[in-house]
Amino acid sequence: MNQKLTRLKDSLTSLDSLAVAFSGGVDSTFLLHVAHSLLGERVLAVTARSCSFPERELSQTRAFCAQRGIAQEICDSEEMEIEGFAHNPPHRCYLCKNELFHKIWAIARGRGITQVAEGSNRDDEGDYRPGLKAVAEQGILSPLRQAGLTKEEIRKLSRQMGLPTWNKAPFACLASRFPYGEMITASRLGMVDRAEQFLLDQGFYQVRVRYHGPVARIETDEAGLTRLASSPNLRRLIYARFREIGFTYTALDILGYRGGSMNEETQSLSGQA
Repeated sequence: MNQKLTRLKDSLTSLDSLAVAFSGGVDSTFLLHVAHSLLGERVLAVTARSCSFPERELSQTRAFCAQRGIAQEICDSEEMEIEGFAHNPPHRCYLCKNELFHKIWAIARGRGITQVAEGSNRDDEGDYRPGLKAVAEQGILSPLRQAGLTKEEIRKLSRQMGLPTWNKAPFACLASRFPYGEMITASRLGMVDRAEQFLLDQGFYQVRVRYHGPVARIETDEAGLTRLASSPNLRRLIYARFREIGFTYTALDILGYRGGSMNEETQSLSGQA
C-alpha cells in the first residue's frame, strides 16, 4: 500500500498543475487532498452542480475546500439537457461524463491548468463503467487507478491522513437509481433524493432508493435490514413518508445494498442471449 502511495505522489509531483473532478466521495477527496499537499495553489477542485447531485453532497465539497484553503469552482452541468440522457440508455454515464469533462477542460484551460484528473480506483476496472470511456477519450488522468490503489486501501490511507470521508458510504449520482430505459425527469430525481434523505435522517448509513415507477425499492446494509425487520413502527413511518413523496408502494430488497444493482437486469438478459 505504501509503495502505491509513493507511486501516486511521484505521478502527481511531476505535474505542472491539475484540476480535480471533485464529487466529495472517498476517492476524489483522497486524490484532491494528496494533490493539494504536493502542488498547493496549482490545484483546482471542480465540482459539478446538477439535479442528480444532492445539495447535501455539494455543501460537503464546499466545506472541505474552504476548511483546507483549496480553490474550488462549481460547474453547472445539467445532465437533463444532454441529448439522449433522459431516456436512460445503458451508456448514460458516458453521455454525462463526456459532457462534464468537456466543461472541466474548458475551466482548466481558462485558468492555465495543464491536466485534469478524476478519482476512479483499481476496483472500478472490474465493473461496468461506461464513464471510463470518456476518461480515455478526453485524456483525463486517473492517478489512483494508475497507482493500483483499491477502495479499501484508499479508505485506510484516508483514515491515516485524518480525512473525514474515510468511512463515508459509497455514493453515485441519483440517475443510477433508475432501470435502464426508465425515463429520468427532474421530478423523479427529486423523489429519490427526498426519499433517501429521509432514510439518512432516520439514522441509516448505507441506503439506495431504486425507482420502479410507483414502487420504491430500498436497498440498505445488514444493520439497516436488521433494524427494519425488528421495527414495525419505523416501517410504517417510512411507508407514510414515501407515500407523501409520491410512491404508491415501498419494497425492501432482501439482498440489501450492492453497488451497480441496476446492471443486474442487463447482465441477466445478456446471459440469456
